[in-house]
Amino acid sequence: MRYFARVVSILLLCAALTMAAGCGSVPQKNSAVGFHMDTVITLTGYCDEELLKEAIGLCGEYEKLLSRTMEGSDIWNINHARGEAVTVSDDTARVLELALDICKKSDGALDITIAPAVDLWDFKSGEAALPADKDIAAAMDKVDYTKITLDGNNVRIPEGMQIDLGAVAKGYIADRVEEFLRDKGVESAALNFGGNVIAMGEKPDGLAWNIGIQDPAAPTGESALVLGVKDLSVVTSGVYQRGFDLNGVRYHHILDSQTGYPVQNGLASVTIISNGSALGDALSTACFAMGSDGLAFAESMGAEAVIIYSDGTMEYTDGAQELLIG
Repeated sequence: MRYFARVVSILLLCAALTMAAGCGSVPQKNSAVGFHMDTVITLTGYCDEELLKEAIGLCGEYEKLLSRTMEGSDIWNINHARGEAVTVSDDTARVLELALDICKKSDGALDITIAPAVDLWDFKSGEAALPADKDIAAAMDKVDYTKITLDGNNVRIPEGMQIDLGAVAKGYIADRVEEFLRDKGVESAALNFGGNVIAMGEKPDGLAWNIGIQDPAAPTGESALVLGVKDLSVVTSGVYQRGFDLNGVRYHHILDSQTGYPVQNGLASVTIISNGSALGDALSTACFAMGSDGLAFAESMGAEAVIIYSDGTMEYTDGAQELLIG
C-alpha cells in the first residue's frame, strides 16, 4: 500500500508540473508591435510575448545595417564613400547579392540604384507636385545597377550614385525574424511587416493562415481576395500604398527604372507568394514594373503571383489560384 501511495503521489506531482508548464497544451497567443523601416510591424504568435518583443528589437538592429537614411548604416556608408570601396556586414552582402540577382534577371525592372530619382518625389506630404523633367533626367544619369561592384563583403559604387534597398530590405528582415523565432521553437505565427506577411506553420487547429490582399480601390483593410497559406511569404506592392492623384493620374512610389517616373501600365497591385520574404519583396517590385509579363517571371523564379489591374480585373498563376479562399 505504501508503494502504491508513493506511485500515486509521483503521478499527481508529474501531472501538476505538466499543467504548470503548459506541456501538451496549445501555447497562449500573444502579439508585439513596433515601428521600423517606416512601417508598423505586428508579430502574432503562439509563444511567449517577451520572445516576440525580442524579435521586434532585432528589426531595429537590421535597420541599422540596411537603411539608406540612417547615418552610419552599411548602405549610408556606401552611398557616402565617394566611389571608394566599403566593407559591409555579411547580412548586407547577402541582401545586395539577392537584389542584384533580381535586377539582372528582370533586365533592370528592379534597379536598386533608383535612389536619386526617388529623392525627387514627395509622396508623404500630401501635396501633389511633379518634379521638373530636367531634374529627373539628371537623376536618371546616376541609375545603373550594373555599376555596383560586389566582391565578397566589399562594395563600391561610382561617386554620385546611391543604393536604395527599399524593395528588398524589409523582406530580408522579415526572413531573419522568422529564422530567429523558429530557432526559439516557435511553430505557429503570423509576422506582419505592412505589405509583407510571413505565415509561419499553421494555426494550432491545423488550419491555414488567412491573408487578405488589399482591394486597391477600397479603404485600407478591405480585401479583394483572401489566400490560405502555410509556411509561405505573401508580399504586395501597390499604387495605393504611397502616392498622390493629379489631373486624373495616379503618381505612386513604384518608379520606372528607365524613366524615373511612376510606372504607368494599368496595374494596381502585384502580390507575390514565395518561400522567403526577401525574394517576394524584390519580385513584387520587379513584377509590377513588368506588367502582365510579371506572372511568368514570378513563376520562373519559383514563386506565385496575383495581379490586380486598375479596372479591378485580376490574373493569377495556377499555384496562386489554388490558395484562394472562397
